[in-house]
Amino acid sequence: MDQSRTGGRGRSQNKDRGRGTGRRRRTDMGRSDYKRNLAERVAPDKRADDANKRQKLDEGEGNLPAYATSFSKEEIDAEGRKPKKKVAVMLGYSGSGYKGMQLNHNEKTIEGDLFSAFVAAGAISKANADDPKKSSLVRCARTDRGVHAAGNVISLKMIIEDPAIVEKINEKLSPQIRVWGIERTNGSFSAYQLCDSRIYEYLIPTYCFLPPHPESFLGKELPKLAEEADDLNEYQERQAEVSSFWKDAEEELVKPFLDGLDAGLAASIRKALYDVEPSSTEVQPDTAPTVTSDNGTVEVKPTDTEIQPIVTEVNPAPDLPATAQTADESNHQPPVSASDSSIKPGEDSPGEAPKPKEGTKRAPPSALEAALKQLKSLIVARKKAYQIDPKRLARIQSVLNQYVGTHNFHNYTISKLPRDPSAKRIIISFTVAPKPIFINETEWLSMKVHGQSFMMHQIRKMVTMAALIVRCGCPEERMKDSYGHEKLTIPKAPSLGLLLERPVFDTYNSKMRVEDVEGKGEVAFEKYEKEIEEFKQREIYERIFREENAHDTFHSFFASLDSVREADLFYLSSLGVPAARRQRAEGEKGSKSVEQIIPEVSDDEREDANGQEG
Repeated sequence: MDQSRTGGRGRSQNKDRGRGTGRRRRTDMGRSDYKRNLAERVAPDKRADDANKRQKLDEGEGNLPAYATSFSKEEIDAEGRKPKKKVAVMLGYSGSGYKGMQLNHNEKTIEGDLFSAFVAAGAISKANADDPKKSSLVRCARTDRGVHAAGNVISLKMIIEDPAIVEKINEKLSPQIRVWGIERTNGSFSAYQLCDSRIYEYLIPTYCFLPPHPESFLGKELPKLAEEADDLNEYQERQAEVSSFWKDAEEELVKPFLDGLDAGLAASIRKALYDVEPSSTEVQPDTAPTVTSDNGTVEVKPTDTEIQPIVTEVNPAPDLPATAQTADESNHQPPVSASDSSIKPGEDSPGEAPKPKEGTKRAPPSALEAALKQLKSLIVARKKAYQIDPKRLARIQSVLNQYVGTHNFHNYTISKLPRDPSAKRIIISFTVAPKPIFINETEWLSMKVHGQSFMMHQIRKMVTMAALIVRCGCPEERMKDSYGHEKLTIPKAPSLGLLLERPVFDTYNSKMRVEDVEGKGEVAFEKYEKEIEEFKQREIYERIFREENAHDTFHSFFASLDSVREADLFYLSSLGVPAARRQRAEGEKGSKSVEQIIPEVSDDEREDANGQEG
């Protein structure tokens, strides 16, 4: 057979055909020669582009990133070359006021301040001061805006010949960021790739586990759906230890307050309290101007002073010291200072709304708005005085246990499909501290999750799911549905309570102990335990408690979920996922979801499906 005509395998007849011809022709070059030739053709373009960038910066036409420092050629030459070593930098930080951990061109971030401090302290050469990539900077865990870390690790090449380099770096940093130590590592060390697992802590007030108010949308629907599922008795049993909370609040707080007002105003307040959807203009709990008449009734009057619009009104943080103690202890622990040395005079505190501009005219609140704010303040205070029942605490732990193991967490992040293998994550443990702590007369729980790795928003959504299951009297088996292919709406809890406890490098540390290389140590935080605990109390815990006390972040989040008049959360009822699916089918097309309605749920953080928790 004539192979040249039939396309046979004859090499001699087809040596000029196939992959060696046309656009991909490499003639007689080997693979290495071809790649070298390709690099040589690309390099001139890259060099020209870099030259143009340098020229623009020299002429003032370009903008350096916020974290970069530009030095002249003379300054760089005068510094000379110094030896760099691959190191692991162990650090902690409070995320308040920062746009997250990761470098961002124009935003204030933890890595941005850290890199600038490295340069100022001489740990990064002037030649590399304009680009962290030149130092091979890699982070262990990225945290989002407002998320804190008692321990995190970055790896990079640094100049560490100065024995006081850690102290010099800390001198250049805000008190919100501390470098605990620097350890020399193997040249191939990567803080991200060699991390075995990560431990996060989440602090949450115990009142977040109270059931939805009976007059809220979710509070009305849950018993109806339980009765439809023939599960009402079991539903009531799951809520038994908190069944009297709202009844007592109504009789002792709400009714006396409303009885002292005009009947029409009282009716409007009751309707507005729970029968409206949350929005950006929702009235926030605050102290309204009131006077007490001779007969003891409360009269609400507009104030003569200017009042900030409701949409932006925020109470300043009080100057009261915060004291912490476990639930079974007395006042034996010293008070925690409420001072914040990182906030300069005249500046807004991290997390606060910007102060109003001078001369801005604002309308006084109506009688309805003022009274509503007054009543909400009383209700919030009542919720904050709640102390969790041991049975409810045990149920929280039982729900958290459902997370342990390998599961498909596609519902706990963004942009992940159920069949995406990267959505499967390993949770080693998830525990709640058996003893709550008291801060400013509010009871808090510490929950710690240990996992191999986490996706964007995963931990915050896990916290929300656990809280919703407990507070909605939902069967614990519902957790299994969240791992299935059905798409469920799980809002992310406030970032305020999230804290990266520490990353774990057990495999790498074991290897270092075996090799016992002089000058290279383990990447561990145990030796800095005392400093870390003091930092956590001063810069992290105190900020969390102070900001919650000022802004009622957790109350606003869960109250908003209870008031959204949508069926997205009906899967938490006794009917389960079919209830949400049925209501969506019966609902109007184009109706908004919970995450679209509640601003806190869908904030403007950089959404990255492949990002890490924060």
